[in-house]
Amino acid sequence: MKHRNFVTTLFASLFFLAAGSALAADTPAAAPKGVTLVDAKKVQELQAGGATIVDTRKASEFGEGSIKGAISVPYDPEKSAKDPGFDSKMDKFDMSKLANKDANIVVFCNAGSCWKSYKSAVVLAANGYKNVFWYREGVPDWKARKLPME
Repeated sequence: MKHRNFVTTLFASLFFLAAGSALAADTPAAAPKGVTLVDAKKVQELQAGGATIVDTRKASEFGEGSIKGAISVPYDPEKSAKDPGFDSKMDKFDMSKLANKDANIVVFCNAGSCWKSYKSAVVLAANGYKNVFWYREGVPDWKARKLPME
């Protein structure tokens, strides 16, 4: 009887560990359809050319420091699954600050484990925004490169 309880507990633990890992999965390495993946150098080039740089993290995170010149458009609340097939109807992303669908728009958050910028890029592309760029590495990479923050 003790052996069966141990085995049951072991399998249950492994199941929940695997499920937890799946929930904490990183964003895809490739950009979603209609979006261009960019690095810090390209973000700087786009910003110098007048692109709108969008911090999709919570407003409180934006308040703690962001890429210099970025605007806060939080992808919040984020209730959908952290999965490429997420249901955007479960979330909130106010695109009213991004009226020009032809403008260059760069979205970012807290690196590959943060889904907010990935999801916002998908939502923007699905809503007819033509020049969407995803800075997957986000704030941690920007800080590590000692690039301007405010």
